[in-house]
Amino acid sequence: MIRCLIVDDEPLALHILEDYISKIPFLQLVKATTNPIEALTLVQEKLVDLVFLDVQMPELTGIQFLRIANGKAKVILTTAYPQYALEGYELDVIDYLLKPIAFDRFFKSVQKAQAVLQPAAAPIQPEPVQQKQQDLLSDFIFVKTEHKIQKVYLNDILFIEGLKDYISIFTPAERIITLQNMKKMEDALPEKHFIRVHKSYIVSINKIDSIERSRIFIGDKIIPVGDTYREEFFKIVDGKNI
Repeated sequence: MIRCLIVDDEPLALHILEDYISKIPFLQLVKATTNPIEALTLVQEKLVDLVFLDVQMPELTGIQFLRIANGKAKVILTTAYPQYALEGYELDVIDYLLKPIAFDRFFKSVQKAQAVLQPAAAPIQPEPVQQKQQDLLSDFIFVKTEHKIQKVYLNDILFIEGLKDYISIFTPAERIITLQNMKKMEDALPEKHFIRVHKSYIVSINKIDSIERSRIFIGDKIIPVGDTYREEFFKIVDGKNI
């Protein structure tokens, strides 16, 4: 059992995470609190294994909390502000959940935590929809950023944008910039899950929300389909029509 602590200054956020934790059999909620000082005491006394930690709190920010805790518990950051992702990962957080947090994203995050905290535990039998994507969920690539080499799970990738000698990898939690070219990145990604749709864009097929003429919608991002790639793209789309 993984002992959990929720730290957030918003009561609604506490309630949502409490509900999510109650649905996961290998998680046990020790405390949900709006007081980061109280939470830090529990961590320092080693009474919890995993902390769901908000970033922006009045008495003590999540980043300050991480520095003081100094690795005495594993942390998943929960915030509405994506700009703290890089600093969080530099402080060795397990994951970075961007509010509002969907349950499926939460579940994947705690599976990462279980792999770290209970490496010998048997994996939970996935739901049928998850089973179809199990190969993708377990795959990842490493990319070189300005300060480190970062693991990126393929199932987190929404789309990739080319920027001259750089590319940006967009996930729900962050934008990762790496010195890379599009061709090399395209070759590194599995064809059944990713497709080049423009000289400047690669998209995750299962993250596409809708297609309108020659425009792909992923969340609030609109991605053009280039003339060179249109025929192959729509051939794949037509193959998935029912």
